[in-house]
Amino acid sequence: MDDEALRARVRAFLAAHWSAEDRHDPVAVRRFRALATEHGYLFGWVPRELGGSGTPGQPLAARVIAEEFAAVRAPGEPDGMSVAMLVPTLLEWGSDEQRRRFVPPTLTGELTWCQGYSEPTAGSDLGSLRTTAHADGAGWEITGTKIWTSGATEASHMFLLARTEPDTTDRSGLSYFLLTMAQPGVLVRPLRQLTGQAGFAEVTLAGARTTELVGERGRGWEVSRSTLRHERSMVGGPARHERLFAALLRLASTPRPDGTTALADPLVRDELVGLHALVEQQRLAGRLRDSGDSGNLLPLTAKLAGTVIAERVSALALRLLDTDVLHGPDRTRWLHQWLGSLGIAIAAGTSNVQRDIIAARGLGLPS
Repeated sequence: MDDEALRARVRAFLAAHWSAEDRHDPVAVRRFRALATEHGYLFGWVPRELGGSGTPGQPLAARVIAEEFAAVRAPGEPDGMSVAMLVPTLLEWGSDEQRRRFVPPTLTGELTWCQGYSEPTAGSDLGSLRTTAHADGAGWEITGTKIWTSGATEASHMFLLARTEPDTTDRSGLSYFLLTMAQPGVLVRPLRQLTGQAGFAEVTLAGARTTELVGERGRGWEVSRSTLRHERSMVGGPARHERLFAALLRLASTPRPDGTTALADPLVRDELVGLHALVEQQRLAGRLRDSGDSGNLLPLTAKLAGTVIAERVSALALRLLDTDVLHGPDRTRWLHQWLGSLGIAIAAGTSNVQRDIIAARGLGLPS
């Protein structure tokens, strides 16, 4: 089926089964996602026996579907770390039992996950992390501290790296684990951000228990690279930037008290054109990645470009709203978006780390 025929079929499905008024109703959203999965529009990359629609090998079709869903604000595949990062990692590295146990409830949202990578002394250099995992015959006892852990205050589980080989100080001694958060030995301390919210946390693991080792012992770095690859694709994903730019365009088109709009300003139009070019670049890069002919650097460049888009869009929105950014719901929302964009430059590896990797692996420059 060609793109236009697929678009027509998806639009007919959406017209029959989705109303944008339902987007804030969690029950309606879950029901719609289940129906869309049954019709083969969501989770094609996940086998049917694990809760997906089991239509692999159609990434370009999935991109078309995502574009049509976004156009009517229908809920597509969640782009948080639970579905977008952990599930593909488990499909690649998990045991059959781990896939059966964790993938289906993660797709439905019954299980939610946070990522235990960064530590107070190990950020971009994850090979230096100090959290340890000790095997005692009944499983693993994990001790250490994780920081900047997104969603830890609400997550039911954590996927994390810990050092299982005590004589190592580099990546070779790491292993990848799954951990239940609601247990003795797990202490979560929220960290307040610039926005006043606490989306991150410090997690202290004091003898926390798990039996869930993903992949082989000592190969955690290889497993984690799969997760990081999916995280960069998530942060740099085109759908979220298309939504953000659309919100900016609506703001620029809104009449001001004197009846004019920001679009009357040629400088604003010039900035909007430049931003639209970046957003379109991300969309086309996503299609190239989905075609399977993009190499391993595209997630890095997509993440880097996504960081630029997030900061520039929110900064322009604040300028359009004038300098009084501390009052009113629109101003507060865009202020939070701009402050949050500063964190995006750090997530999944800082922008300078991305540039270093692109320079070394893509351009052959000395590291």
